[in-house]
Amino acid sequence: STDMTKNGHSNTAYVSDHADKLELAEKGQKNKAIVAKDPDYNPYHNREVEHPTTNSETLFHLLKGSLGTGILAMPNAFRNSGYITGSIGTIVIGFICTYCIHQLVKAEFELCRRKKMPSMNYPAVAETALGEGPKFFRSMAPYIGTVVNTFLLIYQLGTCCVYVVFVASNIKAIVDAVGDTNIDVRLCMIIILLPLILINWVRNLKYLAPFSTLANAITMVSFGIICYYIFREPVTTEGKDAFGKPENFPLFFGTVLFALEAIGVILPLENEMKTPQKFGGSCGVLNVSMVLIVFLYVGMGLFGYLNYGSAVLGSITLNMPEHEMWVLVKDLLYKSSDLMIALSLRLSMCVKGMLAFAIYITHGLACYVAIDITWNDYVAKRLGPQRNALFWEYAVRTILVLMTFLLAVAIPNLELFISLFGALCLSALGLAFPALIQICTHWYHTKGLSKAWLLLSNFVLIIVGILGLVIGTYTSLKEIVLTFSE
Repeated sequence: STDMTKNGHSNTAYVSDHADKLELAEKGQKNKAIVAKDPDYNPYHNREVEHPTTNSETLFHLLKGSLGTGILAMPNAFRNSGYITGSIGTIVIGFICTYCIHQLVKAEFELCRRKKMPSMNYPAVAETALGEGPKFFRSMAPYIGTVVNTFLLIYQLGTCCVYVVFVASNIKAIVDAVGDTNIDVRLCMIIILLPLILINWVRNLKYLAPFSTLANAITMVSFGIICYYIFREPVTTEGKDAFGKPENFPLFFGTVLFALEAIGVILPLENEMKTPQKFGGSCGVLNVSMVLIVFLYVGMGLFGYLNYGSAVLGSITLNMPEHEMWVLVKDLLYKSSDLMIALSLRLSMCVKGMLAFAIYITHGLACYVAIDITWNDYVAKRLGPQRNALFWEYAVRTILVLMTFLLAVAIPNLELFISLFGALCLSALGLAFPALIQICTHWYHTKGLSKAWLLLSNFVLIIVGILGLVIGTYTSLKEIVLTFSE
């Protein structure tokens, strides 16, 4: 279905296609040649989108894009922060992220209007903005596009690493329960390596789209079952921390950023809308979706932590009881024993298996963006036109999968990976860069109090972004080293 292919998210168990990124990149190239002449140029009126998405479709894509491995890691984030700090912190971080996305979208509109271009992607916005800014930043303009692309690439590959660890950990949990063994999670990674390489050899995303739809359905069912497990017993605050240790807060920050930030897809989604002016605004698509997402995240984090306490793991699925027959069905069917024997499947294992499959499909979609950036923007340009281009493309695809696989084998720790990549990439992409873009875009167009506010508000965001990046990355790496030395 066409409406399934308009998302470009990276952080999802719920992913549709990343094809839009390629389409948009191609359109962007074509559009550069067309420069409108009239002074009252409105980018929204000059966009030619083949399959424009409605407001509700865009909302659905944003929600779908933000409900993946990130939300399953939220209870673990609350373990690091405590349930009161966690609830307030998630809302504050959610507010800041939303504000930064608004700034990025407004800057894109303003720059498109000035340059008379219908739309731009993230690296192009950054490059154009710095070119409009003070002299000091203008010298950096030619390089900022590559910097943004590098962060996007590290984030995409980091997400793929998280997926490898997630799939392997859940397979291990199933195998351990069935065989009463304790196999090494790295062995599970080796088992899934060939399937991972093969799914990333699919060059046309059209063939992955039906699987993606299936993965979305599976994720919905799994979330329902997870909620059943969380709310099965009465939730209590006894023995749970209201306020965590300050030194663990950077891990919370990284995890929440990883889970919340849909920054890579915001511009592609907004560029594909039928009514892009409805994306911002106080009751626009972005605000409605972010309020819903933050609400779901606080709910999952709070109740997941209050249920499992300090025993909560990197993904809440790993906390589900192993040796348990299908309680739900038993409750419904009372004692019809033949049916009971037929249905003595294990519910929690079904969830692990289903989510492992859904995230496996998603690996192909998330890696697609990394392959797209690496191959189209860099490798293919270097190689130039040649007969073996297809061979080299498959080589690049395989190398990227192997990179994510080797990183995952080296550090098979889900929660540390998530907070590392959240702090490293999303502090920059989600907080610091949008603030920098905002300063440069309006540098010569504001004065007096409004300029003072422009500088103050955005410098605060840049400082928060840099502190988050440095402290969050340092804390995650320190914890990874500690895990290693054990």
